[in-house]
Amino acid sequence: MPTKKWGRGGSLAVLTTMLLLSSACTSTTTSNSSASPTAAATAATTAAATKAPAESAATNKTPIKIGVLASMTGALESYGKQTTRGFEMGIDYVTKGTKVLDGHPIQIIVEDTETKPDVAVQKATKLLEKDKVDFLVGSSSSGDTLAVLPLAQEYKKVMVVEPAVADSITGASWNKYIFRTGRNSSQDAVAGAAAIAKQGVKIATLAPDSAFGRDGIAAFKEAAVKLGASFVTEQYPGAAATDFTPNIQKILEAKPDYLFVVWAGANSPWKQLQDMKVQASGIKISTGAPDIVALKTMNDLVGMEGFSVYYNTLPNNDINKWLVDENKKRFNNEVPDLFTPGGMSAALAIAEAVKKAGFDMNTDTIIKAMEGMSFETPKGTMKFRAEDHQALQSMYAIKLVKKDGFDYPVPELMREMKMDETAPPIRNKK
Repeated sequence: MPTKKWGRGGSLAVLTTMLLLSSACTSTTTSNSSASPTAAATAATTAAATKAPAESAATNKTPIKIGVLASMTGALESYGKQTTRGFEMGIDYVTKGTKVLDGHPIQIIVEDTETKPDVAVQKATKLLEKDKVDFLVGSSSSGDTLAVLPLAQEYKKVMVVEPAVADSITGASWNKYIFRTGRNSSQDAVAGAAAIAKQGVKIATLAPDSAFGRDGIAAFKEAAVKLGASFVTEQYPGAAATDFTPNIQKILEAKPDYLFVVWAGANSPWKQLQDMKVQASGIKISTGAPDIVALKTMNDLVGMEGFSVYYNTLPNNDINKWLVDENKKRFNNEVPDLFTPGGMSAALAIAEAVKKAGFDMNTDTIIKAMEGMSFETPKGTMKFRAEDHQALQSMYAIKLVKKDGFDYPVPELMREMKMDETAPPIRNKK
């Protein structure tokens, strides 16, 4: 499943294209034959804005080639935009704008998967066979990513997964070449539970009657019960439902302390929950705070307590401050959105692994360097868990508040949930 708004597959959400032009001075290339003239113009503007300073003379060492798979067109276009922007800025950050690491030029080749697993396999094969990349990164869609995982094993190349969230990526479908900087669905569920669940708390749930809705609630419930919470009702309206009255009535009758919602799509229950005065009756609504575009649909949820994977004001560290400033500088004063820091984290993880391996590009040496490796990111310290290569990371307990100058409710930090608190179950059974 694709990475998405909170609710679809138990996760979060959202959004254009950034093409990294081929250039000797930037050591960055892009392959995207379906790019529109507008996209090409955007890419040219971006390339000009990010042009690296003249490199040092010591750039004759073997290049480090990185193939990035992303949804650069189609429904998940925004995922690709945010991730590739973040990845590009991550390489600039770690190389101080030169795109050269200890004399090794870094070459980035972006391929558009079009959010189609067969296309993702085709593009990944091209990166591995023709371009001879040292690393794969991606993809925006869990379906695309799952299709590509066997290729990482077949070609014996490390794949850094970002931002796809399906548990099976570091679970049933995992192999030793897979590392994930993005969080997985169970991390979202654990964070959601950690934000509200404790001994004696009564919780109701609302999710679509589908695999992603029921799986999301199951993971959340598992985590919340461990923290001492109890469940008074679980409501599963049809995935295409537009009238939630019977479900909301049962929630009101159950009188929970919290209503935890897993949802995605245009038929969201937010307005009806407000109309039926769920919060006014003393029931607190909780869910994941998604990207900025999705937050603009949640003005009825001011006061909600939930969790966030990332919002630009939540992490307090120098890398995030650099990212926010740089993103504003490059992209018309825009702040980095939900998946931008993930792209940057993937870049920083690769750079740290290569340095830790002493620039020995043997894959087994790289894997050994990455297992258990800690590295700094815009979200603070992350660590690749040795057992399944899932990056443990902080998440944020938040409240949605109304602020002047914003046309959406802003996630306000209640507390940072550290990596040990949000660690998901190990599901790879390896």
